[in-house]
Amino acid sequence: MKNTMLIALVAVGILLSGCYHAQITTGKTASTTTVERPWAHGFLFGLVPPSVTNVAAECTNGVARVETKLSFVNMLASMITFSLYTPMSVSVTCAASSAELPNDARFIDLAAEMEADEAILKAVEEAANLSHELNDVVYIKLD
Repeated sequence: MKNTMLIALVAVGILLSGCYHAQITTGKTASTTTVERPWAHGFLFGLVPPSVTNVAAECTNGVARVETKLSFVNMLASMITFSLYTPMSVSVTCAASSAELPNDARFIDLAAEMEADEAILKAVEEAANLSHELNDVVYIKLD
């Protein structure tokens, strides 16, 4: 009877333990580029976290979202080692390029024949007025 209760208690503990999942969003527009690290190595019940995941080479425009989770296989590895080794899965979604503007974006061109300072001031003033009239974003384009 005692063994049955112990087995039932362990089974209920395993069944009720949920998967860990955290998501951090930066507010940038996400691109289609993602970097997956299915085995980020952590130790001692997760008290020693995985090392920093450097994605600067893959995500040249920055990061839009980072997700960390414990997959079933990660949890299994953790259970087998009595949580001395606690791996997790890390997924990084890169940010889209800031140059990707909406199709209906409005532009003000800087005139090449004007003095640089004068052209910039005129373009900013024109863009501000147009933005106020349209109640929308207006971009200044350098040719």
